[in-house]
Amino acid sequence: MKLRFYIFLFFWITSISNLKAQENSVSFEAILSKKSLGINEKLRVDFKMNKDGDNFTPPNFTGFKVVGGPNQSVSNMWVNGKRTFSKIYSYFLSPIKKGSVTIGQATIEIDNKIYKTLPVKISVSESVSISKDPNDPNYVVNENLHLVAEVSNISPYLNEGISIIYKLYYSPQINVTNVGEIETPEFENFWSQNIKIPRLQIERGSYKGDNYNFVTWKKIVLYPQKSGKLEVLPLSLDVSVDVPTNRRDFFGNRIYNQVSKKVTAGKRSINVKVLPLNAPESFNGAVGKFDIKLKTNKTELNASESLQATVKVSGNGNLKLFSTPSIKVPSSLEKYDPEYNEKVSTNLTGMKGFISNTYTLVPQFQGKYPIKPVEFTFFNPKSNKYETIYSDEIIINVLEGPLSFQENNINSSSTTKSKNILPSINQFKFIKTEFDLVKINSSSFIYSISFYSALIFPVLAILLLLIFFKSKKITNSQLIESRSRRANKLAKKYLSEARKNLENKDVFYVALEKALHNFLKSKLSIETFDYSKEKISKLLFTKNIDKESIEFFIKLIENCEFARFTPATNVTINNDYENAVKVITEIDKVI
Repeated sequence: MKLRFYIFLFFWITSISNLKAQENSVSFEAILSKKSLGINEKLRVDFKMNKDGDNFTPPNFTGFKVVGGPNQSVSNMWVNGKRTFSKIYSYFLSPIKKGSVTIGQATIEIDNKIYKTLPVKISVSESVSISKDPNDPNYVVNENLHLVAEVSNISPYLNEGISIIYKLYYSPQINVTNVGEIETPEFENFWSQNIKIPRLQIERGSYKGDNYNFVTWKKIVLYPQKSGKLEVLPLSLDVSVDVPTNRRDFFGNRIYNQVSKKVTAGKRSINVKVLPLNAPESFNGAVGKFDIKLKTNKTELNASESLQATVKVSGNGNLKLFSTPSIKVPSSLEKYDPEYNEKVSTNLTGMKGFISNTYTLVPQFQGKYPIKPVEFTFFNPKSNKYETIYSDEIIINVLEGPLSFQENNINSSSTTKSKNILPSINQFKFIKTEFDLVKINSSSFIYSISFYSALIFPVLAILLLLIFFKSKKITNSQLIESRSRRANKLAKKYLSEARKNLENKDVFYVALEKALHNFLKSKLSIETFDYSKEKISKLLFTKNIDKESIEFFIKLIENCEFARFTPATNVTINNDYENAVKVITEIDKVI
């Protein structure tokens, strides 16, 4: 009986020890969606741990291009009194070469110890045929997601404006949750201008005869600078899509599979036509429809006074790509270099507005002087011909001042004789020839009161200026510090508000965007009118923030903008919150 008791006690103690050992053991591994794939397929890599850790560092993913992620998910469950925890960092990869490729080690810090995953080898083969199974999420996304580049004119003239609109079409049966630009088109041999889109809006349209939702992602105006066949490289987007399945959860809600898809608009060829060869001499590259005006601020003045003459070209065309024609004036009008001015706006129809040159003219003598009409030639693509226009002629009347030298010609039947007429005696009367000189004080300036005052005054002035600027600097620094503290409090407040509204998508993303903005305001002193992704990236880079954290922060801002117009799952919302806390913490440590 005693023997049986001791045996039972031994096994009971052993099982308890094994359970505690399992609870205390740390697991950190890399899980792949597949170990062999075609070069046209995607690979998902999950780095999974059973304990929460810090300072996660992914591998370099040599041989792959990251097209999605990192996405973070956390699971914390209690089953029969036993806690099960898991945390996963997910990446979506696209292979860039064939052969055997190795995914290196990822690292994580758990309980002040560093853990690493094992390297994993992947076999990348030739392109494989995509499954046409309607239950396959990848097939559903391929059939229902398209990126299209709409070109207004594929055969323009040289320097004629065209527009390209990139639209992302997706079927109503799938949900687009996140979009990121991974390849930006290059516009070599084009003058290009992006048209800012204030916010993305979902619209209804038709694609190949079927009803689709679409979002206008980018608008660009191009002016070709070279004739012949020019290519516009493709735009590529990384799109996260929720695909509905036939399964439902405990509450009857449909379960979605999230798929990351790279969509490309493809190359576009533009055939640029050469301008006709019979161009007038006054043509200087203007293409479009224009008008020209010459005006002066006055037409009557005295000698040695000045006036302004403005040549203004207005209309629709390549206004920033040619120079305004100059004016021709008589030699008696002294002409100074012009002051350039422009007011040009760019929309999908091209540039519109005006450019002008303002000349300062100073007459030297009395008389009437004509400013000849300004000739301007442009090529009109609508009429396919050159058009020349002229401004009005302006007469400048100089009322008072010296008279110019004149030459009289006396013609006779036998001889022709030229005489030089002496200038009028009254011509130089405006020059003063007599002066009233007053004798100055003959006493010595050296060692006088004025002498010492002249020495002491500059020193006192410098001291006062130093004190003034120092006090102003202290006041400005105190003001900046006060604003920074207030913005930091607001960032924490809105981040807390975002955490409380994880179930309310709209309120969550508004609060998260305000938290990110106030965090930047507190750390970088960036104001609302400077709140652009390009400015944020440059400022964070100057603060020695690593490139990955900068891209992470910009992606969060894009998620906040895009989430207002598209549905988002609870998993996506939780991921965005966790990622925001992480990236704010990392940037705050560095700054």
